[in-house]
Amino acid sequence: MWLSIDKNTDFSIHNLPFGIFSTANTPKRVGVALGEWVIDMPKLAELGAFNALEFDKTVFQQDFLNAFMATGKYIRVAVRQVLQQIFEDPCSPFKTHAVDFLVAQREVSMHLPVKIGDYTDFYSSEQHAFNVGAMFRDPQNSLLPNWKHLPVAYHGRASSIFVSGTNFHRPHGQTRPDDTQPPIFGPTKRLDFELEMATIIANGNEIGTPISVDDAENHVFGFVLFNDWSARDIQKWEYVPLGPFLSKNFFSSLSPWVVTIEALSPFRIQASPQSPQVLPYLRGSNLTNFDITLEVYLQPNQNPLSETLLCRSSFKNMYWTVSQQIAHHTINGCNLNTGDVLASGTISGSTPDSFGSLLELTWGGKNPIALPDGSTRKFVEDYDTIIMRGFAQKGDIKVGFGEVKTTILPPK
Repeated sequence: MWLSIDKNTDFSIHNLPFGIFSTANTPKRVGVALGEWVIDMPKLAELGAFNALEFDKTVFQQDFLNAFMATGKYIRVAVRQVLQQIFEDPCSPFKTHAVDFLVAQREVSMHLPVKIGDYTDFYSSEQHAFNVGAMFRDPQNSLLPNWKHLPVAYHGRASSIFVSGTNFHRPHGQTRPDDTQPPIFGPTKRLDFELEMATIIANGNEIGTPISVDDAENHVFGFVLFNDWSARDIQKWEYVPLGPFLSKNFFSSLSPWVVTIEALSPFRIQASPQSPQVLPYLRGSNLTNFDITLEVYLQPNQNPLSETLLCRSSFKNMYWTVSQQIAHHTINGCNLNTGDVLASGTISGSTPDSFGSLLELTWGGKNPIALPDGSTRKFVEDYDTIIMRGFAQKGDIKVGFGEVKTTILPPK
């Protein structure tokens, strides 16, 4: 490749994730990350890089990726292949114009990559569901009767999803710390992160026409890191009988670069066997997950020199696959749309250091985590910064997601 980039970068030539960026002097538009650079897609289109492809090039000039995603899988894949050819060909005619379409990442601002119409949060990690059930119910009956028969989910609030780097104030709500007393009102004392991935839908389905398991991935554009912030004390009081509401809809964070499903192809692994056997509409001819390492770090008092690893998990720790989530979501005729976000649910592994939330890592606050500065954490405190990172690697091929980073501000 003629462009020099760090060999350990998340954004290798094998990746080429899409996002929305701007600079001090230019508006929002579509970009692609490559090493320490952003490929300015409207500029590259003006130079004729995509003339052989028949689609409206103004999709690169939009404030969101939705128009580009809606062009269809053939165009999306072809655009990515053109980019790889440009940078892998030492004689590429575009090499001499690099200064026109390459922008240093340090000079750009990143924005929410998609216009989100609807947001669904699944509950698809068996270990997480087991942990929560064991903690609050009976360890011998930790999974509810429906859990292994269908991908459990709820519909969340799309308007309160923000891109990495956007901070928020500790939310207020009702809690009931003493079961013998009436509820009280105030800021949450049990603010938690949830380590998740999110699927970005490229093309939806007509209402009344379900998407099959085997066709589901054709509707996927790619994936982002996702932090489903949760107020555990508010959640405990409100979730019966209809589930999460104010404990979840106050804020969610996602990473700015959308890694395409094609870039993740080398990291597919067979999904674990499911028992009992699921109903026919959830059976696929070749169900797979993705082996993506996921990490969560905490910085107390916004101190970048005191970053502590809280957990390390993997996207492969999913009982229900992305294809099954989509098939179940639409089996009743529900119509997905371009830009819809389907979060995975907290992704926990089988060991305590791989649990994807403080609720699990501290077992409900009973086992505080010690930080290097001598402080401890049961849950997230004001001015803590939570950082999630993710990457997949196989030999020399590395594909990363960058990070999703958020700082908690005191309650208003």
